[in-house]
Amino acid sequence: MNFNQVTLAVHDINLAVDFYKIFGLTQIVADEHYARFSFPDGDATFSIYLDTDKRDLDCRGVIYFEHEELEQLVESLKSKGIVFSQELTMQSYLWKEAALSDPSGNKIKLYWAGKNRLNPPWKLKEHI
Repeated sequence: MNFNQVTLAVHDINLAVDFYKIFGLTQIVADEHYARFSFPDGDATFSIYLDTDKRDLDCRGVIYFEHEELEQLVESLKSKGIVFSQELTMQSYLWKEAALSDPSGNKIKLYWAGKNRLNPPWKLKEHI
């Protein structure tokens, strides 16, 4: 099995497209209700859709974007006007992360976990 994509509901498709392009994502599909992006690395995709009823905007999901040069990414985004709700912080689960929201309120975490993403010290023994 391979992970393909995450799709988030947004209330303004154009505002959301512009926002995610700032992250360095490449838009590969576009129409007035949907956009899909590819990443600079890997083959997973990320998409957004216009929820005109705004029924799906109350979901509690959080999207995580991993980036090895996290400090530089955060500073670059700040210089482009992106506001963070949490500054870079080393978490107790050994991930360094910063938090923000997209224009529709979807929560985003930018992080770097290194080896601890797949191999934390508390990994289940049967999976070592």
